[in-house]
Amino acid sequence: MAVTRRLRINGRVQGVFYRGWSVKTARGLGLRGWVRNCGDGSVEMLLHGDEGQVEAMIARCREGPPAARVDRVDVTEDAEEAPAGFEERATL
Repeated sequence: MAVTRRLRINGRVQGVFYRGWSVKTARGLGLRGWVRNCGDGSVEMLLHGDEGQVEAMIARCREGPPAARVDRVDVTEDAEEAPAGFEERATL
């Protein structure tokens, strides 16, 4: 079953290739959505796809790329229409 989740990732997640890592990882899992930096230093992400693949991505987001330090990942259900593919968006 397809699901859509919105994530807010907090910690040292900007300036550590978190967005680029997210795009590569999400595409590898066949997910649709986007990722962007937020002005408060967090990263926001929309994930859409098979529930198992979305959960796998959420688990990976809790670790992030090697230079990141993830303190918290908040996950909520979302109804936003995900774009085709997975993209990096401009900072909010």
